[in-house]
Amino acid sequence: MRMTAVVAGLVLVAACGGGAGDQPAAEPAATPAAAPAATGATHNVNMVLEGSAYLYVPATLTIKSGDVVVFHNISGGPHNVDFWPDSIPAGAREVLMAAMPDRMSDLGGRLIVEPNDTYTISFAGAPAGEYGIYCLPHLGMNMVGKITVTP
Repeated sequence: MRMTAVVAGLVLVAACGGGAGDQPAAEPAATPAAAPAATGATHNVNMVLEGSAYLYVPATLTIKSGDVVVFHNISGGPHNVDFWPDSIPAGAREVLMAAMPDRMSDLGGRLIVEPNDTYTISFAGAPAGEYGIYCLPHLGMNMVGKITVTP
């Protein structure tokens, strides 16, 4: 019985053209434009669990276009940084997409799992305005914040 299943599987692979050379070449994935170089200050935001509250500390931050924000997983992780598409200025999506490495989604940074791990976002070339952020794993616990970018 086992030999019959193996032979049937090999016949199926051969009939379906299972060889790697039979596949069409894959289209190269589109890559976002490179982020402009950061020219400003570096700001730190801690991601913490205090009691039963999940928080960005500070929850509101004012920076200049060209600054960098480093998010630190202090406690209660995993954490991440997501931007609400409807809470960022016009033209900000493209800047953020280029500045956010290893995204989980268009405007969602990777999960920061290890304690003391960081995630850095450059706001070089970012338009002035308010940027609403949230932690996807802790959105239900109201882990939200706001970054205001000034010229």
